Amino acid sequence: MSFFDELQQATAVERQALFTTPVIRDAMAGQVSLQAYRAFLTQAYYHVRHTVPLMMACGARLPSRLEWLRAAVCEYIEEEYGHEQWILNDIRACGGDAEQVRDGQPSLPIELMVSFLYDLIARGNPVGLFGMVNVLEGTSIALATQAAEAIREGLQLPPSAFSYLASHGSLDIGHMDTYRGLMDRLDDPADQAAVIHASKVVYQLYTDMFRGLPRLETEQRREFSHAAV
Repeated sequence: MSFFDELQQATAVERQALFTTPVIRDAMAGQVSLQAYRAFLTQAYYHVRHTVPLMMACGARLPSRLEWLRAAVCEYIEEEYGHEQWILNDIRACGGDAEQVRDGQPSLPIELMVSFLYDLIARGNPVGLFGMVNVLEGTSIALATQAAEAIREGLQLPPSAFSYLASHGSLDIGHMDTYRGLMDRLDDPADQAAVIHASKVVYQLYTDMFRGLPRLETEQRREFSHAAV
């Protein structure tokens, strides 16, 4: 079994827990309030703005035996730079206060997730950061391809309010193909264990973030369902 497949198998329980949270199920059905969508974008901003700094820190800590992985990190940084601005633009497009979000604080799960990743790079195995990539890109693909259009139609928002999610469908599918190839080159058991551990931790904290998002009331969800029929 390739390491990528081993990683998916090792984190299956955590992934299932994420995708069975009520708000994720609502999103897949397009039954999401404007408040919930803005709240999701807000928390996305608070972790996406750290993607490039985290990758830079990871690249600096990688050992010379993983020079090929450092090269991939450099490419990833170039592709991810500025994506947090897309999120702020989406927040503005759906009537939110982007400046307030920019100057605000994340929810506890996102604050802990970001802190864990910086600490992992500084005191642990920097390769573990690729556990974050496994979780966040896999999740954004699912939301972009299965939920974004349903949410847009349900909320009657313009496409300009979905630049972050819409772009991450096709973009992250390509990233995941690259990611699979990178993970399958990892042959050190300690590196593999670090990726699995970080992936499990990030799944749990990301799930906690989604559990904290507001949901539509039951009657409103029924109205969404009837309107969709």
